Amino acid sequence: MSEHVKPVVWTVAGSDTAGLAGQVADVRAMEALGTHPCMITTAVTAQNNQKVVAINPLNYEQINSQFEALRTEFPAAAIKVGLIPTLEAFQAITNFAEGYEGSLIVDPVLVSSSGKPLVDDEVLKAFTRLIPKIRLITPNIPELRVLTGLSVTDELSIKKAANRLIELGASSVLVKGGHADNIEGVSQQYVHDYFVSAEQSFWLHSKKQSTINTRGTGCVLASAITAALAQNYSLEDAVVLGKMLLNQGLRHGYSLNSESGLQKGPLKPLNWPNDTQDVPLLTASMDEPANVEFPRCTELGELGLYPVVDRASWLERLLSLGVTPIQLRVKDLTGDALEQEVIAAVKIAKEHSVRLFINDYWQLAIKHHAYGVHLGQEDLADADLKAISQAGLRLGLSTHCYYEVARAHAIKPSYLACGPVYHTDSKDMPWIPHGIENLMKWKRLLPDYPWVAIGGINLERFPQVVQTQVSGIAMISAITQAEEPEVVTTEMIEMFKHG
Repeated sequence: MSEHVKPVVWTVAGSDTAGLAGQVADVRAMEALGTHPCMITTAVTAQNNQKVVAINPLNYEQINSQFEALRTEFPAAAIKVGLIPTLEAFQAITNFAEGYEGSLIVDPVLVSSSGKPLVDDEVLKAFTRLIPKIRLITPNIPELRVLTGLSVTDELSIKKAANRLIELGASSVLVKGGHADNIEGVSQQYVHDYFVSAEQSFWLHSKKQSTINTRGTGCVLASAITAALAQNYSLEDAVVLGKMLLNQGLRHGYSLNSESGLQKGPLKPLNWPNDTQDVPLLTASMDEPANVEFPRCTELGELGLYPVVDRASWLERLLSLGVTPIQLRVKDLTGDALEQEVIAAVKIAKEHSVRLFINDYWQLAIKHHAYGVHLGQEDLADADLKAISQAGLRLGLSTHCYYEVARAHAIKPSYLACGPVYHTDSKDMPWIPHGIENLMKWKRLLPDYPWVAIGGINLERFPQVVQTQVSGIAMISAITQAEEPEVVTTEMIEMFKHG
């Protein structure tokens, strides 16, 4: 999409006289992620850091007229809903939602930062009718308790309450962990957020920041997710991007002067998040991310040309040419035949003192003392990462999107693979090719990892990829299906050396 054409998103929420939260925060987040925000105001709130002085709701006609003004001229790619102060506001929103086919993200603003209820019981009862229309609802712990009527005291009860919202019809839930100080078993070093849908669940962990400037956190998170969805990111990617922008905003928040002294101020999201420290760690449990150590794989220099082959015999052909890393990726053998290929490959690799990675079969890699293992994201659930680490093996991980990058970052592998860079027929993939621009983006985001480019790279495209200064370039069909594999391999080794 051209930088001069931006997707439209809506914020349906209350204003904030103090300029700390509500639609002011929504607009900051939506603009930071490159979308154009339109505002539908549900209430004019009079508030400061100490209390909500008054909530002045708009009536049905006032709210509905805003929907009608925007409906055709500025249709929303995604909508964020915040404060729903009255049944009239609720009716206006639900009437529009009935015919809306885009993503509806709801931040259920039920309790103020000071603990004051912001809606009455009638609105709360009616809220459940909106839930089936919601793609993602983002309650904090107090809001989760109010919405479900359940006690929330530990990891198990968070999951139970979140799944209660799924049972009520929500497509997915993100439980914000910023109010989890009294939750049992929670590491105080991190903020822990829980995501669940019918398909999957995961936890996001972000290191707590020492700042008083936390006004508008829920608004920024939900609005950032909305903006990412408007740009066709998956929901999982959008959630990770939302956390990244939130973390960036916390780092750049500012305080305010007043007659009573220094006042807590708002978050300040600036632009598309591209700093390592903003990337959350994504894991399967609420526990603090495991401290697993994997050795780096660059002790012999950068990886360089990185052939991926399906038989040990390829090692005999390629390693004498100067290849220093190689991956054995066998998909058509099992049992003893597979193990014999691994044994043969390890033997040849050790004779040439090169870095051999075994794709998928980590047990065999440990058993026969390979240099390392390469795993796809789909293999992580079954792999014993601690056993791989304790065996001293290197670990390479495939990544294709923000969700997978956050998941890999929690593991801290020896290298990260980014793909597909170009269209590839080597493997069925649901992802659009990254291209050189996105490859560079991933490198900048996590610069401390060696990066390996993979997918659709041929002899013609090879020099362009070399210019990105990745640590390695993985090649499959460009070598194994070449008429003269040795010639092609030698040529690409020289290109990498002089790139």
